[in-house]
Amino acid sequence: MPRGIPMRSSLRSRDSSSTSTGIDPRERIKDCCRKLVEFMCTQVGVGGLVVGYAIVGAFGFISIEGQVDPTASVCVREYIRQEYADELWFSTASNQSVNIFNRTTFYMVSNSILKQYQENITKRQKDKCNGLTPVDQWSFPAALMFCLSVFTMIGYGSLVPKTQVGKGATVIYAVLGIPLYVLYFLNMGKVLAQTFKWLYTRLYECTGQRKPGQRIIVPSTACLWVIFGYILAGSIMFAEWEQWDYLDSTYFCVTSLCKIGMGDLVPGWSQSTQDSQTKLIINFVYLLLGMGLIAMCYNLMREEVYVKARELKEQLNQAMDAVNYKLMTCCKSEPTD
Repeated sequence: MPRGIPMRSSLRSRDSSSTSTGIDPRERIKDCCRKLVEFMCTQVGVGGLVVGYAIVGAFGFISIEGQVDPTASVCVREYIRQEYADELWFSTASNQSVNIFNRTTFYMVSNSILKQYQENITKRQKDKCNGLTPVDQWSFPAALMFCLSVFTMIGYGSLVPKTQVGKGATVIYAVLGIPLYVLYFLNMGKVLAQTFKWLYTRLYECTGQRKPGQRIIVPSTACLWVIFGYILAGSIMFAEWEQWDYLDSTYFCVTSLCKIGMGDLVPGWSQSTQDSQTKLIINFVYLLLGMGLIAMCYNLMREEVYVKARELKEQLNQAMDAVNYKLMTCCKSEPTD
């Protein structure tokens, strides 16, 4: 029993020392985690989380798909052309009926070889073969665009995983990324809508047309003009970069921002030069910001529809009250002789 007395006193001293020093470290960790979650749910946090998610996914897919054997997945078109040219030469040179200038036989032999060449090129084109090694194909900007096309549901299809691990990782990445993109869409739409509404209100006040207590609603035409200007700027930019005509460039911008994602036109995807990699990064920023603008227009147009619907409801109520009043007055009035 005497030995238990100092043990109790030591426990009391530890408790007193822990309370005197401050908050429990576990509570501090919980508080930090709580603040981190609150920050991630803000507009700035969600935007940073989306960009960080894309960067992490890009490095992940580079590590998975960049290790594929180059000899098993790379096609070189120059080599294919040379192979079929040699076959055409040897087939016609070794055939005596062709050497005596038999035109029908020559066309039959050459057309058969050229048909094989055409089918080979068509098959490789379907397989998205552009003569680049997996390391060149899965560069950081290309992998970043691939991640963006996955969790934004654009789905270009110009770059796809070839390994089983990559396909499984794409499924998991999409399942986790799509809700994150929806959260970004909603939060970024609110931020840009508030900013644009503030600017529109200031411009409206400068005209001197605002009445005291009047609520300013951004019209749908202003939202459509913003989207039109953004698509026009992107069309001119990509047309100058890729030497596309303006219709093709507009077609790319509209199908990308509407998340249709045809995939037949993607800036900077067919080459691995430094210029093309820069185009992929700018394309990433253009699409991410453009989807934020679409979310902004969605919020502003929804507010306008809500206000118009409420005004229509009030007008209908007033009309119903007027009709009801007239019916009541007609029923109460007595007939005259």
